[in-house]
Amino acid sequence: MTRFEAPRGTHDILPSEQPVWQWVTGQMEEVCALYGYRRIDTPGIEDTELIIRTSGGGSDVVQKETYTFSDRGGRSLTLRPEATAPICRAYIEHGLHREPQPQKLYTIGPMWRYDRPQKGRYREHWQLSVEAIGTDDPAVDAEVIQLYAEVLRRLGVTSYVLELNSIGDRNCRPAYLERLAAWLDEHDAELDDEARAKRATTPLRVFDVKSERVQKALAGAPKIGESLCYECREHFEQVRRFLDAYGVKYELVPTLVRGLDYYTRTTFEFKDEAIGAKDTVCGGGRYDGLIEEIGGAPTPGIGFGAGVERLLLSLGERDVSGAQLDVYFVCAETADRTRVLPLLAELRRRGLRADMDYGGRSQKGQIGQAGRLGAGWTVIVDGGRATVREPGRDDWTAGLDELVERISG
Repeated sequence: MTRFEAPRGTHDILPSEQPVWQWVTGQMEEVCALYGYRRIDTPGIEDTELIIRTSGGGSDVVQKETYTFSDRGGRSLTLRPEATAPICRAYIEHGLHREPQPQKLYTIGPMWRYDRPQKGRYREHWQLSVEAIGTDDPAVDAEVIQLYAEVLRRLGVTSYVLELNSIGDRNCRPAYLERLAAWLDEHDAELDDEARAKRATTPLRVFDVKSERVQKALAGAPKIGESLCYECREHFEQVRRFLDAYGVKYELVPTLVRGLDYYTRTTFEFKDEAIGAKDTVCGGGRYDGLIEEIGGAPTPGIGFGAGVERLLLSLGERDVSGAQLDVYFVCAETADRTRVLPLLAELRRRGLRADMDYGGRSQKGQIGQAGRLGAGWTVIVDGGRATVREPGRDDWTAGLDELVERISG
């Protein structure tokens, strides 16, 4: 007989794992709400052209990592690899640009990228995506970054490093790319095939190569920070001043670029040693040309994507107790379960988590199950009466018709 398993690179979130998942995502939602961000949910599939246009046809995401397919109508669709482009598409489609700006939005949901599965990196993975669309105020850049720092603070994650850079905009980047291309021509022998392939799409991507040897060579390459125009330089200085005002510590990394074409100016990554080699738990930046690229008016924006699974690795082993059961009914052989079921329903209507045995256990086995479930009240029903056990208190007895009022009162 065939034994089915979850597809490679995916994972089940089991009931025992749900308490910590709910705690982490609950903290994310609470922080977003406190900062004025509203929830938006977009489809798991998008028009393939949206992903190509926003990510860049030569990006690793488009060339290697997307799940793209044709549906039965012949339309090319792609499972969303990230949430920024879908949220920006929704911003245009539903006229959010006509509402007060900036639009502060967030979502938490699954994304899909075909990649080699490894610790904390899945092909189907969950992300928090936070976006502020409609302003180029550097204070918003600082707020978005500080928002995630606050999420980490609430969760007790302290071993992270925040890396920060500015990669300029369409005004100053072309001249820099010419300087970089000339340098890469002179040092081609020091590059590898990955670096040359990235350079073929855009020279800026060479800084994303994995090889330590190439990275060491690139340390001598021209830096984008040396070529920023006055406006970009002033914007970045203000972002830094606002982060200092927030008390957010960061490291300037002049080679930090993001792998998608839509990024401009501010780029940042939160990295945590708990995952290994300071792997990224959150990455983002400004994307002032993205809305225009997909058919909207020129509209600035900034945001980030933060993996939930990677953040859970940062947390390590945490004792996050799951929801315990309030009431568990133990039915003796003489108990009439038709009288117990309405009591169960009424307790649940009153907001208590109530359950009973459906596994044919003996009375002793049912009492043991109540303990395993952490029941606050264990109600042992025998005939028309019940004995109620509560941790730390003496047992008491009552008729079935008065049980609900005594327990819920």
